[in-house]
Parts: sequence; structure tokens; C-alpha cells
Amino acid sequence: MVEVVPASYVLLRRREDGVERVLLQLRQGTGYMDRHWAFSAAGHVEPGEDAVSAAVREAAEEIGVVLDRADLVPLCAIHRTAPPHERGDERVGFFFECRRWTGEPDRREPERAAGLRWFDLAALPEPVVPHERVVLEGLRAGALPAVLVFGDFPG
Repeated sequence: MVEVVPASYVLLRRREDGVERVLLQLRQGTGYMDRHWAFSAAGHVEPGEDAVSAAVREAAEEIGVVLDRADLVPLCAIHRTAPPHERGDERVGFFFECRRWTGEPDRREPERAAGLRWFDLAALPEPVVPHERVVLEGLRAGALPAVLVFGDFPG
């Protein structure tokens, strides 16, 4: 039986001086894509929790902002996989953007995030977590499909 691990991702986005900016965090100490820039907040959907509630929770836990479910705009879903295609290698991510929140974003988990910065959507830093970069580039281009497939699918 294949186990699919769900996760929710939140991208805070604002327009400032005519420039679209996105808030990214620099991963550290997680064992996965450390020293890569990533969405503002992200994490696994807990048992009994829906993807939208997980997004709201993760934003509060990781960057200290309060989101209203109604302000989360779905961007896309990504089904991704990686060898050896065993338990936990299959994942689905639900990606949201948010332009309204309460509170000032800051690092609430400094052991897991080395930085938190606003970037021009047209000038992303290097490196960015690869599957998250795909979403950011699609967002910038205005051509983001509802469902993306990312990874090494056998066959």
C-alpha cells in the first residue's frame, strides 16, 4: 500500500512600490533542503486536519501571523515522488497564497529557519527548493496549472 504524505504551503505576498514581493524562509536544521529558500510557511497536514486548517496553523507556528481561511487563495497542488518509491516517498502539497494577515511575520522556529526575507517575485534568490521554485515561476508567469507532477515517476 502506498502512503501519501500531505502538506500545506503558504506564501505571503504583497505589492510594494509597484513590485510583487513574496516572503521566503531560509531552511536550516531540518535535514531536507537545508540552506534553500522556501515558501513563507509549510508543514504536514496532521491527522484529522484539513489542508486549509494546516496552512493557517503552520503560518501561526512558523512565522507568527494569523490568517483567515477566507484569505487563502489556492494556487495549485503538486504530486511528487522520489526513489526508492517506498512509504513516505509519495507526497502531495497544497499551495496557497495570502495577501492579508494579522501580525508582523518573524521567525518563530529559528532552529529550522536561518532567515525570513521579502523578495521581488521577478528576482528570486538561489537556491530555492526545486518543487517550490516551479510554483513561484508559474505564479510569476501567470501560468500555474491546478495540478503539477514533480519527481521521478517510474514507467
